Amino acid sequence: MSITVAAGIDNEERYDTIQVDRIGGSLGAIVSGVDPRDDLTDQQFAEIHEALLRHEVIIFRNVPMSADAQLELAARWGSPSIYPLSAIMGATKPSTSVIRDDADSPPTTDNWHTDVTWIQVPPKIAFLQATVVPPYGGDTMWCSTTSAYDALSAPMREMVNGWELRHSNYPQFCTSMAEKSGSWDLVPRLREAYPGVNHPLVRTHPETGRRALYLATNFHQYVVGLNQAESAALLDFLTRHIDQPRFCCRWSWSEGDLAIWDERSTNHRGVADHYPEVREVRRCTVDGDRPYFDPSVPYRPKNSHHQPR
Repeated sequence: MSITVAAGIDNEERYDTIQVDRIGGSLGAIVSGVDPRDDLTDQQFAEIHEALLRHEVIIFRNVPMSADAQLELAARWGSPSIYPLSAIMGATKPSTSVIRDDADSPPTTDNWHTDVTWIQVPPKIAFLQATVVPPYGGDTMWCSTTSAYDALSAPMREMVNGWELRHSNYPQFCTSMAEKSGSWDLVPRLREAYPGVNHPLVRTHPETGRRALYLATNFHQYVVGLNQAESAALLDFLTRHIDQPRFCCRWSWSEGDLAIWDERSTNHRGVADHYPEVREVRRCTVDGDRPYFDPSVPYRPKNSHHQPR
């Protein structure tokens, strides 16, 4: 596999067309000075993309847009995804999806995950806009699984390199979708269409060459080749490891805020402390590539010390 971003990604951070302000030590930044709803110039887009690769999560404040505009923006990064659940229902074109929590539909995303890891080619970038904000709570958190990998001891990094993790949509996703829709025939249809897949426990980022833990607590099941007790112990340790505040950032939404994040090197969760208040967000993703671990790419820890200018 080839790495497409120059080594300059680790150099001092400088921008000419945008302003970048960090919100966390490991990840997260607010981007201003440009409106993502505009027809972005090539330089503006290149600098926004560089900020995303460096900070893994970027936020634009107060940029309300239509679903079509959100898809149009996403298309600058690649092909917008057709959500697997929509695909088995017959969808042939990408669309946004609305996640609405209320008294009759409790929140279900308050667990560390990256999206749709149970397909062969998971998405690479996610776009989430707040459309209805509760009077309190309902923040989104992200953790950098790049920083979490870097913080492991050298022997632990060597141990987990090259291992594979089994991912499945059953039971968590299947049963959640069946309960929300009231259609339990979705369970066998989802299991047949997406029977599960092995992905590397540590993946090489195809654009930066960095290494990240590739976990999804609601989708990963076991480490391939380990017995049940060994797998459970390792995954319990890694799940607790990424939960450390030093790897995380948190965003308190205002209506119209837009978050863009790198699905390949982060986990996220929607904090469920707003229930039963209404919270509504609109999401879309961009197709990625098959996760891989490439030991020939030299290990380079993420440099978190350069301040943007």
